[in-house]
This record gives sequence, structure tokens and C-alpha cells, in this order.
Amino acid sequence: MSAPGRRYDGFAPGRHSIDGYGRGGFAFAGMTHRGSVLALPSGVHIWRATTPEEITAESLGPLFAEPAGAVELLLVGTGEALAPLSAPLRAALAAAGIRADSMATGAAARTFNVLFAEKRRVAAALLAVD
Repeated sequence: MSAPGRRYDGFAPGRHSIDGYGRGGFAFAGMTHRGSVLALPSGVHIWRATTPEEITAESLGPLFAEPAGAVELLLVGTGEALAPLSAPLRAALAAAGIRADSMATGAAARTFNVLFAEKRRVAAALLAVD
């Protein structure tokens, strides 16, 4: 991960691509954050989840608070390796009209950036990796 500008401490409003990942965090919007993040249409949020088991509808609360239709696809970076999403989470996402794909964090960040550049209605929930 590159080490741009200032440290991030909570919420960066607006849409941002992921400029780097690794070493336990992410770079975006000229900032760095050590830990997991939610990249949503409204902005990038700190995400307290650290393991695939902590990826729940509750931990994704900011995603469900986005306006209806703002997100059509959620990319979930589950860490170093792919981990499936739980059935209750898949059901909650489906009820909200959101498709989800889980993959390793690096793949999720790269895919997010491609879809973000295409101006797709995409969000990412990314667990930090070393």
C-alpha cells in the first residue's frame, strides 16, 4: 500500500476508488486507514469487521442505510482467501435488492475499481489484509 497524505479517522464523504491495500489497511482519497473499510456511494466508512464471521447484516448497517437502488452489487473482500457469505446475510442483501460476490480482498478491491470506473452502482466491504 502506498502511503499518501493524511490518516483517515472515520468517514470520507463521496465516491472513492481504492488506491492501495495491504499492510493491514487501505489507501483512498489521499488518505490511509489501518483496518477494514466499507466503500459506499455515500463515502468510505471505517468497518469494524476483522474476520469473515463478522460479516453480517448488522456489521453492514451503513450499506443498508444507503438510498434504495444506490447499490446493485456488493463486492465482499473476505481477507487473504475466499470465504462464503452466510445464508442470513445473503437473504438480507437479496431483500434489499443487492447482489453480492465474495472473494479475496485483493480481488474485491481490484474489481471494485474497475466497476467504479465504469460508474456502476457498486459497493465494497473489504477486510484488511497484510
